[in-house]
This record gives sequence, structure tokens and C-alpha cells, in this order.
Amino acid sequence: MEKDNRFSAIVRLLPGGMFAYKFVILSVIVGLVLRIVLILNPHTVVAFTVVEWLKIFLLGAVNDVCFALLALVPYFIIILGFGDRKYARPWGWVIEALLVAAVVYVWFLPSIFNEYGGGAPKIAKAFFTYKLVSFTLRLLVPKIRATWRCTLMYITMFMYVFCLLFNCIGEYFFWNEFGVRYNFIAVDYLVYTNEVIGNIFESYPVVPMIAALVAIACVGVWLLVRRSEIKLRGLWNLKTILITVLAYAALLVCSCYVLTLNRQSMGDDNLFATELQSNGGFDFYLAFRSNELKYDQFYPMLTQKQCAEEYQKLIGNKETAADSLPAQKKNIVLITVESLSGEYLKAYGNRDGITPNLDTLMNHSLVMDNLFAVGNRTVRGLEALSLCKAPSAGESIIKRPGNTGLHTVGSILKKQGYTVQFLYGGDSYFDNMGEYFGGNGYQVIDRKDFAPDEVTFANIWGTCDEDAFRKSLRVMDKDAGSGKPFFMHIMTISNHRPFTYPAGKIKVAGDPKSRDGGVKYTDYAIGEFLRAARSKAWFRNTVFIIVADHCASSAGSVDIPIENYHIPAIVYAPGFVRPQRISTLCSQIDLMPTVLSMLHIGYSPRLMGQNILSPTFRPRVFMATYQNLGYFDGHRLTVLSPVRRVDQYVVSKQSDGTYAEKKLKHQKRDDVITTETYYQYSNKHN
Repeated sequence: MEKDNRFSAIVRLLPGGMFAYKFVILSVIVGLVLRIVLILNPHTVVAFTVVEWLKIFLLGAVNDVCFALLALVPYFIIILGFGDRKYARPWGWVIEALLVAAVVYVWFLPSIFNEYGGGAPKIAKAFFTYKLVSFTLRLLVPKIRATWRCTLMYITMFMYVFCLLFNCIGEYFFWNEFGVRYNFIAVDYLVYTNEVIGNIFESYPVVPMIAALVAIACVGVWLLVRRSEIKLRGLWNLKTILITVLAYAALLVCSCYVLTLNRQSMGDDNLFATELQSNGGFDFYLAFRSNELKYDQFYPMLTQKQCAEEYQKLIGNKETAADSLPAQKKNIVLITVESLSGEYLKAYGNRDGITPNLDTLMNHSLVMDNLFAVGNRTVRGLEALSLCKAPSAGESIIKRPGNTGLHTVGSILKKQGYTVQFLYGGDSYFDNMGEYFGGNGYQVIDRKDFAPDEVTFANIWGTCDEDAFRKSLRVMDKDAGSGKPFFMHIMTISNHRPFTYPAGKIKVAGDPKSRDGGVKYTDYAIGEFLRAARSKAWFRNTVFIIVADHCASSAGSVDIPIENYHIPAIVYAPGFVRPQRISTLCSQIDLMPTVLSMLHIGYSPRLMGQNILSPTFRPRVFMATYQNLGYFDGHRLTVLSPVRRVDQYVVSKQSDGTYAEKKLKHQKRDDVITTETYYQYSNKHN
């Protein structure tokens, strides 16, 4: 008891120290509860060893303590401002003059905040106006200072507890969607706040959840401070400032070191164990800091000469993929379906009947039964289908600077005299789609190009798929009238959370606002689109391609769970394409080169994709996350990771359709060189 009293006395020496101490404890408790909830989540499907259990809970607690200490930096900065000395002459009037100047600057002059656009100017105006008004009141009316400090202290404490709880809710839903803690996807979503916040409000009962969190946070603050005295006068002198700054600086240095050390040593064959022991807030910071990866700094490299020689061996010595037959310039309609995992189709084991139109269409089409997506984001699918090359490390090329004037499928067809268009029912600024496609030979048609009477239903992401398809039919009618062939790339939306779509179109068992509902509605819209297209004069001269951008979920117990990259790919052209099922292992990047080859349209080897129907086709697939780059040849999966790490797995397909991946101690060097060649060439030749 005496030791406890001594410790309490030391903590109380620091202004705000008792709350900081209790907040750290609360962070550990909340972190423990969150880990238990995530372990019980259906996505977390693997068992843990004793060592992994210890890492999850003991190292996890250490990480939570360290991050809580880092998170308290704004708190101590705020209470450093508590005190009366700043109001004494002349400092009070100096501060007042500076605040007046700041307000004039942000309101009436071309400020630096205007350069950032968006909400930055409004935030700056609101912040400096508040600071001026509040400081002026406290400067002129000394009696309100104590009450003001007390109120601000309680508000600050409330915000800390509320944010801690809110973060847990966010981590739960993020885990439920992606099977990991926060990563670069969470950072990306901050850029598109309108769509993401709208999506959240349409998908979850946000208002009741926020109300509950506010109530819980209020109770939490009361429990934390009910027996603690909030000191409001004589807060700071030289001694307390030195003690606070030195003590807290030492804690921050130690926390940063421990968090970094723990993160570097977290490598584990069990991805869930690695994710569970980490701290979501720190993971978010790391993702924000390293949102771009320079390939030559993070991945194993061949010499430039060796890479060029090996790549030439892999693709052969052909200068072009054209043949001697004349090009058949048929219209091409490429439909990229949002989140359409192969498992949703009857042909691949689904028994719920949610894709009746696609199931029927497969009987009349060329179908690639063993085709895999390159990634787990829409931009990855669009990158693969337009550039036809192995995925880039870090951010997609679509979202990088200098992403225009590239060698794309659109630019190839434009040189062949095609009208080239990309149609998206949402705002094409999302994921930088508008700039990318617009700068690479495509005419971009998005939500702003829809007339009011062309939109019958929309959610935060954009128009429903029926509206998008009806719009595309109108555009293609106009294209056909020009006498030129057209290439129309359509990106669907409706099979995306919050899974809302026009009522009365489909019937689905259970909750209509579900993945099954989204899949079935998109299938319905595709069926209606094709029925309408069959009545068009240009239909018999058109090749329709339907493929997913990525699977609905990529979560798994390993970095790259192969089964979660399997997607459907259908080529439909009655009278031109013979219906058949292709079981050859192939990649999303091979789809468009195959169609171009069927039409005898030549393309440069700069398209890494191959013609699946060619006798020289090399079966292999590329599949990647943000950092991990995988190459699978049907037997072995080779994965390149940052810090020049290479892992290799022997892969066997199980009876339930999943793939068992066993890590190899002795790697097959030829596969490693092949993997390094493809990815190095792809990442260094944009």
C-alpha cells in the first residue's frame, strides 16, 4: 500500500499524470478485449501454438502500452497551455495580435491552406477563429479561465476515451472485411471520405453505435477521474515543466523503440498471429508512412542485364504477338464486375442460385475455369486488365503520379481505329480512375455524365448497375452509328457494401442488404443488359467479356491464400467464339491478350499477358497484396516481400477447393529467378 501511495504521489506531481496513467491501463484492457473478439471472429480460422498465444497477449499488451503513450502527446501539449502566465502583460496582447493576424491571413489573404484544397481552408478558418474568440474571452474575463480549463480538460479526456472505443469498433469491422489490422487500404479510404463515410452510414447503424459510444465514453471518463482532483491553478513552474518534458520524452523514445522492434520481429508463418499481436493504431501509422514502395529498395534485384535476358527467355523472341491473318475489328465490351468471387457461381460449387444469368451464359461462352485475379482491390483488377502486366509493388500504377501515356489495351485499340471508352456509374476521381483512363486513350464517362432521368437508383458509390448498363447501351448505339468499332470498358458498382439496389428486382434468402443480394442483383443487371444488347444491330459483331476485378475477400491464414484469388472469366460472342471450358491455369493479365489474339490484333511484348489459347502458353499466375508479390506455377508459390525477403511454398489443392501451402526450407532457385524477373521487369518498365 505504501508503494502504491508513493507511485500515486509521483504520478500526481505531473499535471494530468493520473489521467494519463489510467488511460494507458484502459488501453491495455480494451486491447485485450479486442483481441479476444477478433480471435472469435469467423475470419480467424486457425489454431495458435503456445508461443503464439503468449505473443498475442503479452507482446500485444506491451504494444498497446507503448502506443497509448505516443497517443498522449496531444493531451500533454493541451495541458501545457493551462496556466495564467500567458495572459500577463505584454504576452497576452502579443498572443492576441498574432491570433488576429492569423485570422486575417486565413480569411482574407491567399493562404497556404488554399493550396491543399478540399476542406483544408475551412478547417484553418474555423480553428483560428475559435482560438481568437476563446483567447480574447479568457484574456478580458479572468473569472472564466478556471471553468474553461475544467471544461476543456473533461472534453479532452472524453475524446481520448471515445476515440479509443471508436477505434476498436473500426478495427472490428475492418478485420471483418479484410481479415487484418489496419493497412494501406485504411489510409486510402481517408482520401475518399465522402464515399467511405457514406458507405459506412448506409452499411451500419452508425447513429445508435455513436450514441452508445458517447454514453460509454462519458461513464468511462467519470470512472477514471471520479477520485482524482483536477488541478487548475498553479499548474506549471520550471520544475514541473522540466520533470514532465524529460520524463515523457524518455517514455516516448522507449515506446518508439519497442514498437519498432516488436514490429520487425513479428514475422510468423501464421498471419493471424502476427496481426493479432500488433497494435492497430501503430499499423495505421506505418501504412500511412510507407504507402509507396520503391521496388529496388525493398525487393531482391537481378542485374539489369540478367533481368532483360531472363525476361526475353520467358516471352520468347517475338517482336509482336500479331499473326499473318487480317485483324477482325469487332466491337469489344469488357465488363469488370465488382467483387465477384468464383465461389458465387454454380460452376464452382455454389448452390444458392445467386448467379442464374451467368450460370446460363457460361454454357454459351468460352470460360476460363482456372483464372486468378492479381490482387484484392478494384484498382488492381483495372490495372491488370488495362496494362496486362504483373502487379506493381505498393500502390497501384493507376494511383501513382506519371500514370499517363502508357501502353494499354485502350491505346492499342485506339491505334486500330477503335472508339475507346471507360464507363463507371460513380465519380471517376475515386481511386484516380478518371485521370488514369483519361490519360491513356480512353474517353471517361462517369456519374457526372448521367442525365437526371438516367438515374433511377443510386447509393454513395454511384448509380445502380442497371442504370450504368442502360447508359452504356445509349453510348454504344451512338458509337456504332459512327461506323468505327468501339471498345467499351464498364466497371460495375452494386456488388459492394452497403449492397443496396432497386427494390423488386430479385428475391434473395435472408437479408437483401447482403453480399448474396449484391451478387444476385448484379447478375440480374448483366442478364438484362445482354437481353437488350441482343436486339441491337451491332450485337452480332461484338465480343462481350465478363470478369471480376477481385474476390469478395482475401483474408486467410497465409499472406496469399490462393483460393481467395479465383475469379470467373467469360468470353461471349455467338457465331464467333466457340463455347468451351478452358481448365488451364492463367492470370487476369492474360484475358485481354487472348481476346486480341482471337481478333488477330497485334500487341507488343510490353503486355506481359499471354494468349491462353496458344500452344506456347506458359501456365502461371501473379497474385499480390500491397507488399507481398506472388508467382504461382501450379505447383509452387514464390512470394517476394520487403526487406528483400523470399518465401516459397509447395502447393496442393484440397477436396474443398482450398489450397494447402507448405513452406519450403530449400527453395527452387529457378522459380525464384522467374518471379524476380517478372516483377522486376514489371515494376521498372511502366
